[in-house]
Amino acid sequence: MNLILKLLCGILIGILTGMFAPDVLIQGLITIQYFVSQLIKFIIPLLILFYVTSGIASLPKNSGKLLGKTISLSYMSTLGAGIFAFFTASTLFPVLLDGAGQLPEAKTALTPFLALQIPPLMNIMTALTIAFIFGLGISSTGAEHLKKASDQGRDIIELFLNKVIIPALPFYIAGVFADMTVKGTVFAAMQTFSLVLIAVISMHWVWLTLQFVTAGIAVRQSPLKLLRTMLPAYFTAVGTMSSAATVPITLQQTKRNGVSNSIANFVVPLCANIHMSGSVISVSSVAAAVIIMTGAGPIPTLLEALPFLAMLGITMVAAPGAPGGAVMASVGLLGSMLGFTEEMIALQIVLHLAQDSFGTACNVTGDGVIALLINTVADEQEKEEEELHPLNEAA
Repeated sequence: MNLILKLLCGILIGILTGMFAPDVLIQGLITIQYFVSQLIKFIIPLLILFYVTSGIASLPKNSGKLLGKTISLSYMSTLGAGIFAFFTASTLFPVLLDGAGQLPEAKTALTPFLALQIPPLMNIMTALTIAFIFGLGISSTGAEHLKKASDQGRDIIELFLNKVIIPALPFYIAGVFADMTVKGTVFAAMQTFSLVLIAVISMHWVWLTLQFVTAGIAVRQSPLKLLRTMLPAYFTAVGTMSSAATVPITLQQTKRNGVSNSIANFVVPLCANIHMSGSVISVSSVAAAVIIMTGAGPIPTLLEALPFLAMLGITMVAAPGAPGGAVMASVGLLGSMLGFTEEMIALQIVLHLAQDSFGTACNVTGDGVIALLINTVADEQEKEEEELHPLNEAA
C-alpha cells in the first residue's frame, strides 16, 4: 500500500510539475525517468534468468506423475486465464473506453539532459532459454553449486529491485506524467483508469467463479461452499500483496476443503510460484487497455496475441518474490512482442500496481482449486492401485 501511495504521489507531482514548473525542472524529471527506464530494460533479462532458473531448479524431483500434472494444470489455468482476459478486454474495452484520450508517439516534448544508454546483456528470449536449460539441468543433475549460484543471483536481483528500482518508480512515473502533461494528454488518459481497474477486478472474480464451478463438479461439492472456505486466503492476499506470505492461510483453508495434508503441503507452495492466473489476467487486460488509451493501433487479435500469452504464462515463473514481479517480468515481452513504448509501459505499471493485490488474491485462491483437482487425481490413482493389488498378488 505504501508503494501505491508513492506512485499516486508520483502521478500528482508529475502532473503539477508539467503544469506549473519551468522547463528545466521538467527536463530533470524526464532525465530521471529515462535513466530508470534504462535500468529496468537492463535488469529484466537478469531477473528472468535468475528467477526462472532458481524456480525450475527448486521443483521437487521425486514427486512422480503428480508433479507433472500439477505443473500442467497450473499452466493451463494461467494460459486459459490470459486468453479469457485478453478476449474479454479486446471485446469490452473498445466500447468501455470509447473516447479515451489518445497519447502521441513516444517522442517527448522535452528531451532529457543526458541520454545515457545501458544496453542489456541479452534479450528476453535468450534469458528465458538459458534459464530453462540450466533450471532443468540443475533439477536433473542436482548440481548444488549452480543451484546455489542461481539462488544467490536471484537474491542479488531482488535486493537491487528493493533498493533501487522500486524506490525509483515514483520518480519514473512522475517524469512520464510530467511529459504527458506538457503534451496535453494526461487528463484524457487519467479519466479511464477507474473503469479499467473495476473491469480487471471483475474479470478476476469471473475466472474464480469458473474455477470453483469446475472444482465443485469434479469433487461433487458446492462451488459456493468451496469458494467461501478459501475467502480468508483471498483477503489475506489483498492485505499482504504476497503469495508467499499468504501460503500458511492458503494451506489451512485448502485442507479445510478436504484436501489431504500431503497433497496440500506439496501443491500449495508449488502453485504459489507457478500458478499466476490472476496476474496474467491483470497484465493481458491492462495491456489491451493501454493500447486503446494510447491510440497505438488496433488491438491484436486473439490469434496474434496467443504467442505473447503463452510466453507470459511461462515468464510469470519469474514473478513470485519480486516486488511488483508480475508486471516487471512482463515488461520485456510487452516491448518485444507487443511493441510497447516507454509511455505505454509506464501506464501498464501504474494500472497494474494499482490492483496488484487483487491479482495476487486471485492467484492464491485459485491455488485451492488446483489442490482440489490434484487431490481428486491422487485419490483415483490410489483406488486404481488398490484394485490392481489383489490381481498382482493372485498372479
